[in-house]
Amino acid sequence: MGLLPVPAEVRAILLDIEGTTTPIAFVQETLFPYIKDNVKEYLRAHWEEEECQRDVRLLRKQAQEDSSLDGAVPIPLESGGGEEELEQLIQAVVDNVHWQMSLDRKTTALKQLQGHMWRAAYATGHIKGEIFEDVVPAIRKWREAGMKIYIYSSGSVEAQKLLFGYSTEGDILELFDGHFDTKIGPKVESESYRRIATSIGCATNNILFLTDVPREANAAEEAETHVAVVIRPGNAGLTDDEKSYYSLISSFTELFLPSST
Repeated sequence: MGLLPVPAEVRAILLDIEGTTTPIAFVQETLFPYIKDNVKEYLRAHWEEEECQRDVRLLRKQAQEDSSLDGAVPIPLESGGGEEELEQLIQAVVDNVHWQMSLDRKTTALKQLQGHMWRAAYATGHIKGEIFEDVVPAIRKWREAGMKIYIYSSGSVEAQKLLFGYSTEGDILELFDGHFDTKIGPKVESESYRRIATSIGCATNNILFLTDVPREANAAEEAETHVAVVIRPGNAGLTDDEKSYYSLISSFTELFLPSST
C-alpha cells in the first residue's frame, strides 16, 4: 500500500490488538475455544481457592442481573450438599459461561474468569500469544525514534499483558509504555480517546491510533486523534467508502516516521 507518513506532531502510537498486532484467528480459534473446552476442568481443580470463589460469586451476581434475559442460566448457592451438588453447581457455572460466550458478552464477571484461566494456560505453556511478524521490529524502530507505544483493547489489561508477556516473540512487555482497556471507556466513543490523551499527558492530536475497526477509527477521529486502519488476513472487509476515506496499512513497516530520518 506504500508508505504512510506519520504527522510530525505525533508523539505516541496507540495500538489495538485483535486484527492489528495479533491475528483475529488467534482470539477466535485459540483463546475463546480454550475457555469453552477447559472451564469445567479448571473449576474442578481450583474450586476451593479464594480467587475461584470470587470469580463464581461475580458470575452468580451477573446471572441474577441477567435473570430476565432469554436463555439466561442461573447459578444456585452452594448449600454443602456433597459431591453431587458440587458437580451440579459447577455445571451451572459452565453452562452460564458458555451462554455468555455464545452471545459474545463482555461482562466483568466473564472477563475476570477468562483472564484467570488464560493466565494459567500461558504460564504452563499451553498458549502463546500470536504476534504478526512485522510488529516487534516496527515497534523497536518507533521507540528508537522517540515514540511512546500504548495498547488499547477491549480485553482486560491483565489479558493484554499475558498475551505480550507470553508471546511467540517472547516477553515483549518492555516495548509498551502503558495499557488501556474499556475501564477508560468504550472504544467506539470519542471521549475514551480524550481520557487516554489526558492519562498519558498529551493532546489527542499527538496520538496515532492503529485499529482494524472503522467505528473505532471514527470515534478516535472525532476526538482529533490521528488514525490509520490496518488491513490484516482474516479482518472484516471494508466498504469502498471506508477504503477511500481512511489511511490504510497492511503492515507496521508501512508507517514512515519523518523524525527518524
